Amino acid sequence: MDNGDWGHRMTTPVTLNVGGHLYTTSLSTLQRYPDSMLGAMFRGDFPTTRDSQGNYFIDRDGTLFRYILNFLRTSELTLPVDFTETDLLRKEADFYQIEPLIQCLNDPKPLYPPDIFEQVVELSSTRKLSKYSNPVAVIITQLTITTKVHGLLEGISNNFTKWNKHMMDTRDCQVSFTFGPCDYHQEVSLRVHLMDYIMKQGFTIRNTRVHHMSERANENTVEHHWTFCRPAHKVED
Repeated sequence: MDNGDWGHRMTTPVTLNVGGHLYTTSLSTLQRYPDSMLGAMFRGDFPTTRDSQGNYFIDRDGTLFRYILNFLRTSELTLPVDFTETDLLRKEADFYQIEPLIQCLNDPKPLYPPDIFEQVVELSSTRKLSKYSNPVAVIITQLTITTKVHGLLEGISNNFTKWNKHMMDTRDCQVSFTFGPCDYHQEVSLRVHLMDYIMKQGFTIRNTRVHHMSERANENTVEHHWTFCRPAHKVED
């Protein structure tokens, strides 16, 4: 294999199914730490399993794997301020045998100075797909925004008045807006405008993930999630 073929192979996208969550990354990212389990797995020293779609399958916590993957990409541990699953993440890091990540989790350092915290916005898209139409048809879609940043929700409420939406309180003092149901083209247009609006408020995309579910014999449900973050100053009581 010449250098060009090797470089192409290292940057070719690889899709992993981790506990039902799909992640796409490069081979070079997965092999960033050669002594880790993932390094051995994608070097050919460790047996692999594929799902029905041909994706590499790992039977571990799919939600926490986003932090594992982000660490492989940046060599930095970045967690939300209100993250409460450090013990579980430590077990995942131990399973994947990523020693630098294990060290970070055992000796955590604050992400921001004491007077700064992180505001988080979650955007999710839920699509129900017909299994039997060819090409696959989107039956129904909806978008949901969840955050504790009430000023952002107020701005969205004022700027997206033509869309059907309802608001509800969720756990941990969060509030969510759900738009829809709407058709596929409406959902795409709304999502583009919502993401643009959120980023104009100073938020950046921290990570994305996809979750596939099958609820009925004739339908599949696909959920896309985006997490946006921005630093903010704490306000004294």
